[in-house]
Amino acid sequence: MTQPPKSTTAPPGGGGTGGTGAPSVPAIPPQPRPAPATTPPATPPPPLPEPTRRTAFAEGVDLLRAAATTEPGRLRIIGALLALLVVAFGAITAWQTTERADAADAVLNTSQPLSSEAADIYRSLADANTAASSGFLAGGQETEESRARYEEDIQKAAEGLVRAANNSEPGSASARTIADLNRLLPEYKGLIERARANNRQGFPLGGAYLRYANDKMQSDMLPAAEKLYTTENERLSADYADATPYPWAAMALGVTALGALAWAQHRTYRRTNRVLNHGLVAASTATVVVLLWLVVGHSVARAGLNDSYEHGVRSLNALHDARIASLKARGNENLTLVSRGAETVEVDGAFQDRFDVEFGKSMADLEKGLDTAAGLADDDAGRSPVSEAAGNMEEWQVRHGEARAADNAGDYQSALNRVIGGDPDTPPTGECFDGVDESLALAIDHEKKEFRAAAADGLGAMTGLSAGAAVLAVLGAAGAVLGIGRRLSEYR
Repeated sequence: MTQPPKSTTAPPGGGGTGGTGAPSVPAIPPQPRPAPATTPPATPPPPLPEPTRRTAFAEGVDLLRAAATTEPGRLRIIGALLALLVVAFGAITAWQTTERADAADAVLNTSQPLSSEAADIYRSLADANTAASSGFLAGGQETEESRARYEEDIQKAAEGLVRAANNSEPGSASARTIADLNRLLPEYKGLIERARANNRQGFPLGGAYLRYANDKMQSDMLPAAEKLYTTENERLSADYADATPYPWAAMALGVTALGALAWAQHRTYRRTNRVLNHGLVAASTATVVVLLWLVVGHSVARAGLNDSYEHGVRSLNALHDARIASLKARGNENLTLVSRGAETVEVDGAFQDRFDVEFGKSMADLEKGLDTAAGLADDDAGRSPVSEAAGNMEEWQVRHGEARAADNAGDYQSALNRVIGGDPDTPPTGECFDGVDESLALAIDHEKKEFRAAAADGLGAMTGLSAGAAVLAVLGAAGAVLGIGRRLSEYR
């Protein structure tokens, strides 16, 4: 029979009034919840330092420093520097020689021809004025020769202005001067035609128009033409200044590149006991060729350009100045008879004819110019025409003195015959003026040939130098890289 288990533990929850279990544990009254502990706010961590920004140059220096700790790295750096030096040498050489070649070309083909063109414009204008006054002095019917000479000179002046305008820089001082001359030339021609028309009819107003035309020529046109001549001479001098200096920067860089290549070759020899590195030898050879070509070529070019200036430009300037002075003298001589003492100036307390005083000044300038040209002429072909011009000048002064003596004595017709001709027994001063002008023209043509020959030699010495320097520099840089590359291959 099954019996219930015996136990001494009272069953849970058995605490009734009639039960025999243990009493219940009294409940614990609720206790107040303790206040949460206050924790101080957390201190934020210090900010991290910003990374230092480094320049590309600084990083490059570090990389080079790291590379330089090994022989292959050092070789790479040496190869890069050698190639850079050789290429820079070629680039500077090409740049400087191109600038000098361009300036030499301008001397030969632009500035000197424009300078001569300006002198020819002055000569044509002044000779036209002289021909006009000579025709006026001939009377109501000017000779066909003087009329043709005037028209030819005006045509030459107009053509010269067109050529000068085409070769001048827009907006330059020369362009403005040419524009002024183009405006004044028709005005002058109109005044000459009015003087002729009145002179044919025997009106004294013709002389007034001729003096007015001469004033316009002497006060406005010839000074403008002389300014154009001076401006073009200054431009020519500036081109010479650009063409002749030695290219010192290119020479210095070439010597530096050659020294670096020699050092690299010596370094290779010390480390390998190999006498030659073919790549470095090729680079050194190319550098030497460019450097010698640069020095010799520019020296020859400089000598040619200096010779063209000393025995070409300076002689031409003296001859042009002398020719301008002779034209002024001839014009003033004619106007002395045209004005007949209407205009006077005070000289040493006495009043003298203005145009006769100007004639004396122009003859002094002519004599000075001929002396200078004779001293600069370097051969008989240059000295002979200058000597002939000087002889004609002396005879001109003698005949002019006779003409002035006749005029001062009241014999106007005799003075006129001694100036423009008309009497077979009286040689005129016009023959002497023509002799001076023709001799100066021969001397100018000779000096132009001398100038062109010397300037062409100077320009020819620089032909191909820029392109040749660039090509040889590239080949030299390639040789340096290949030579260093050959050494690098030994470490692989």
